[in-house]
Amino acid sequence: MDIANRPLDAQIAFVTGASKGIGAVIAERLASLGATVILCGRTAALLEDIAKKIRGDGGKAEGVVCDVTELGSVEAAAEWVRKNHGHIDILVNNAGVGVFGRPLHELPPESWDAIFNTNLRGVYYCIRSFAPMMIRTGRGHIINISSIASKNAVLNGAAYSASKWGLNGLTYSVAEELRGHNIRVSVICPGSVATEFSPHTGKDSSKMLDPQDVAHAVAMLVTQAPNSFASEIVLRPTQKP
Repeated sequence: MDIANRPLDAQIAFVTGASKGIGAVIAERLASLGATVILCGRTAALLEDIAKKIRGDGGKAEGVVCDVTELGSVEAAAEWVRKNHGHIDILVNNAGVGVFGRPLHELPPESWDAIFNTNLRGVYYCIRSFAPMMIRTGRGHIINISSIASKNAVLNGAAYSASKWGLNGLTYSVAEELRGHNIRVSVICPGSVATEFSPHTGKDSSKMLDPQDVAHAVAMLVTQAPNSFASEIVLRPTQKP
């Protein structure tokens, strides 16, 4: 592949929730553009499966076991990246969980905590740990994967929706904090995506977004012209599933 098709050569990308679904596909797309991709997840074997696939396709990938809900785990991953690669160019906060099917007043507190610890606290931990590296080099992209649930009401999914509304607000504010350092912080809000995570039981998956559609949006963000800053992408299926 020629250099014109590898605009991310020499760049280091860290993708959370990269062992399956949208995260794995994002990692594959970034590697195809030339980035060295660090796959973050909680299960080493799953990470290695994705890393092997990427390497088999000619890309560069490594797996790092990391639980984004634990600050020490995220800090250790960031230190590993610093020691082994020296810098970070792209951070994709993709890890997310959801609990659906019951109204908020019936949701156990531990489910609320699990959702917010991953979807919001985990993003804070990653930005806290990786942004200083980007500030030192004076460049970077932080992309937070939110949801259309951050825009639309979700029946029996209030906690998930609230976590994604919060993620959007966090993104907008951090974008202002970091833009002076030449770091672009963006959020992608996909509609229904055909993955094992999808809560849309009984809907037509052929009409849903494909994980590749989200990866395409990520690729667009990290290959923008230097003076361009797309701060938010709302990604909807052409037809309602």
